[in-house]
Amino acid sequence: MNKRTFLRGIGAASFAAAALLTSACGGGAPTTTAADNPYGLITPGQLRVASVGDSKPYTFTDSSGKFTGFDVEFFTDVAHRMGIKDVQFTGQDFAAILPAVSNGQFDAGVAAIGITDKRKQTVDFSSGYLAGYLTVLTTKNSGISGTGGLSGKRLGVVQGSLQEAYAMKNFSGANLVRFPDNNSAVSALNSGTIDAHFLDYEAAKDYVTRYGLKDAADIPSFDAPAGVAIAKNKPALKAALDKAIKAAMADGTWKRLYTKWFPGSPMPKEYLPEGNK
Repeated sequence: MNKRTFLRGIGAASFAAAALLTSACGGGAPTTTAADNPYGLITPGQLRVASVGDSKPYTFTDSSGKFTGFDVEFFTDVAHRMGIKDVQFTGQDFAAILPAVSNGQFDAGVAAIGITDKRKQTVDFSSGYLAGYLTVLTTKNSGISGTGGLSGKRLGVVQGSLQEAYAMKNFSGANLVRFPDNNSAVSALNSGTIDAHFLDYEAAKDYVTRYGLKDAADIPSFDAPAGVAIAKNKPALKAALDKAIKAAMADGTWKRLYTKWFPGSPMPKEYLPEGNK
C-alpha cells in the first residue's frame, strides 16, 4: 500500500468514526412523524391553550394562580380522552385568543367562546359544549330595569366577545364602551364610569354577590354555543375533540361538572346522557 492510499484510508475511517460519534451523542435533530403527532400540535403530546383568567366560573385563576373553572376541567377531561395528559393554560385578553390560535401560538382557545359565523372566518371550532344566558349588570340606583333602559346609556362589553356582537346588533341606542376583561368593566361600573355591563349570566351572578350589583335582564343565548377554537385545516384534531366531547356528555361527565360549577342553573338537555333528557 503506498502512502497516498494509506492516508485516504485514514481519512475515510476518521470520517466514519466522527459520523458515528455525532449520531451517538444525539447531534442530529429527532424526526417527528405524523404518527408521533397525529393532531399537529405545537409540541407533540402537549396542548397549549389560550384562555382568560377572570371569567368565573368558566375559566379563572385561583389564589395560587392555577387555572380552574368549568371549561378548564371539562377541556382537561376531553384532552385526557384524546390521550393527552399535558394541558397548559395561558391567560390572554379575550380579543387576542382567536388570532393567537389562528397564527399557531396556541393549539386551542378555551374560554366559553361562542361559535359564530364571523369567528369561523378566523378559526375552526369543535362541536358546541355549552350554552347559556347573557346578562345586563348594573348598580341598584342606576334606574335601568331591562334592556329598554339602555338607550343613551354607557354599556360596557368585553372587546371581541359574543356580548359585544349581540349588543352592536340589538342595543343600537346604547353607547358601547369596550374593555379587555370583565374585572375592568365591573370596576368602571362601580366607579360610575359606565352605567351597565353586558356579560355572561354565570359571571354576572358572582359580581352581584361580591359587589351588591343588580341583574337587570337575562337574555337566552342558545344560537351560539361555546366551542373549542382551533386553527383551520386540522381535521384530525377537530374529529378527536368532537369524539371526546360527545363521550364526556354520554357518560355523565359533562352533567357532573355542570352541576358543580353552575348549581341551580338551567341544564340544556342536548348535553345530557340518554335517559336523563
